[in-house]
Amino acid sequence: MPKWLKDAVFYEIYPQSFRDTNADGIGDIPGITEKLDYVRNLGANALWINPCFDSPFKDAGYDIRDYKKVAPRYGTNEDLEELFREAHRRGMHVLLDLVPGHTSEEHEWFKMSGKAEKNEYSGRYIWTDCWFFGIDGHPYIGGECERNGAYMLNFFKCQPALNYGWLHPKQPWQDAVDSPNALATREALKDIMRFWLDRGCDGFRVDMANSLVKDDDENKSGTQEVWRDVRAMLDRDYPEAALVSEWGVPEQAIPAGFHMDFYLDWMGNGYNSLLRDYERAGMNVLSEGKKLEDRSYFKADGGGDATHFLEEYEPRLRSIEGKGYISLITCNHDTPRPAANLTPDELKLAYAMILTMPGVPFIYYGDEIGMRYQLLPTKEGGYTRTGSRTPMQWTAGKNAGFSDADEEKLYLPVDRTPGAPDAEDEMQDPDSLYSAVKAVLGLRHAEPDLQADGSFRVLYARKGEAPLVYRRGDLVCAVNPSKKQAEIPYGELESFAGARLGEQLLGIGGSVTAGAHALVLGPQSFAVFRA
Repeated sequence: MPKWLKDAVFYEIYPQSFRDTNADGIGDIPGITEKLDYVRNLGANALWINPCFDSPFKDAGYDIRDYKKVAPRYGTNEDLEELFREAHRRGMHVLLDLVPGHTSEEHEWFKMSGKAEKNEYSGRYIWTDCWFFGIDGHPYIGGECERNGAYMLNFFKCQPALNYGWLHPKQPWQDAVDSPNALATREALKDIMRFWLDRGCDGFRVDMANSLVKDDDENKSGTQEVWRDVRAMLDRDYPEAALVSEWGVPEQAIPAGFHMDFYLDWMGNGYNSLLRDYERAGMNVLSEGKKLEDRSYFKADGGGDATHFLEEYEPRLRSIEGKGYISLITCNHDTPRPAANLTPDELKLAYAMILTMPGVPFIYYGDEIGMRYQLLPTKEGGYTRTGSRTPMQWTAGKNAGFSDADEEKLYLPVDRTPGAPDAEDEMQDPDSLYSAVKAVLGLRHAEPDLQADGSFRVLYARKGEAPLVYRRGDLVCAVNPSKKQAEIPYGELESFAGARLGEQLLGIGGSVTAGAHALVLGPQSFAVFRA
């Protein structure tokens, strides 16, 4: 386990929307370097950068044309290496986004694979052995290459699936997990990782990490085998390199070799009941502009409680304790921004909880200032996600300080609605969302019990009641998202040995008082005490 993950707080950057330094309307690598001090001063000491490699950008860079080349619109390989150096000089780490399950259809590997004559790349992707045959219910494309066969897709039409084998091959064209073709793909993946690790990268966030071996079993045992092999290489040659998976099932991802697994915004896993309970009505609710009853836990008048989240989260946390970490997110590039339905005061409490939970947290760029979700047409395959990918709002000036380009050249429009937040104003306001996030992160870095491997125990959480109290080592965190005051006698705090709480280290929102006999939580309040 890389030691630096214990105190890591990640800041996710969508590079095309963060900072444009050459006035072409698109963010770039030098723009990220320029803003490293901003990220560090917030309290985040690590970056996850969404794909920045050469691509035709049919899926915003998740369709990679060359894994070893920075996309020209972002800069050069040298620019990325300079970013690594400048981050390290500040004590920061940088993860790149690795897309192992597919490439662009414009990748040279795929062009060679589609040729009629056999070559070293013929088995790099999944092909049937006849143009007439599909792939047993899986999405595929036929008739677009000179090769006599159809090829499998991993997601969008532009993303042919790389060949890591089939768990139980049934057709002559299906390779086993340990076949020469599947092993060659695995070694090509390792080669890409070594290329960037040797140039200063500190690890990878892995896209669709559980999608590699086809017709895998329920436990993803074939895909787990692939990642354990990759992890063995890292442990041997790059022991401080970190891996975080887009898997969403930590009890599978951590044994597979990942150090961290995202607790994704999936309906049913409890996470979106905290911030986005409206998703029960369907993924398109925001784009369709529907008004729904919102029972999100952190909605002050939602009437929700934390038990749904805890019932799903705690068993998963216990299953991986001492082996790896769960990563909670404020949002990401695939998720509606929480400011879509939560006010800044509600967001303060939500982020305070997320950032004081076990594991390694991730903050999506702009969430710390309350950037809003916008209803926008799709850009580069974003669809309903496009509204969460708009330019970072740095100032109230031209293009919100994102770019000096003419407005019509911007990658996406900045938020110009009344009251749109910007970083400059937020940093100057001691009562802002930014200031609250910074205060929580300052305490997290100062108190080891709040860091990734600190213990976690729920002291108070009941159905139909808003307050949540949990213990992190010798610290007690308490939150009350509702508009009503709550009083909890110490005797009702499960396994709480002390007669009363000690020093208050942090308070956000309403007052929280450790009285002689009870913990009194004011409306919309959060606090951290010594036990």
